[in-house]
Amino acid sequence: MSNRALIFVGGPLVVCSLLLVNSQYQARRLFIEIERAQVRKEKLEAEWDQLQYEQSALADHSRIDRIARTHLAMSAPGPARTQYLTAGGR
Repeated sequence: MSNRALIFVGGPLVVCSLLLVNSQYQARRLFIEIERAQVRKEKLEAEWDQLQYEQSALADHSRIDRIARTHLAMSAPGPARTQYLTAGGR
């Protein structure tokens, strides 16, 4: 086989093998990125669940009522402090 034929066949073969190695490297790199993104997603979902739980605990009616009565000295209005408005303005 002559040198020309070797270069004619070997050149593209070397180029193709280098392209194959590069594409495998890129595929591995992207797979690692996907794995990291999935781990991050799971962490964010866990944090979201925790925040939703905290929000529901903070918005509990009995907790709000207790804080209003103890810290703000609030109470429900009695009949003496209640005004009723009529539609006619009288």
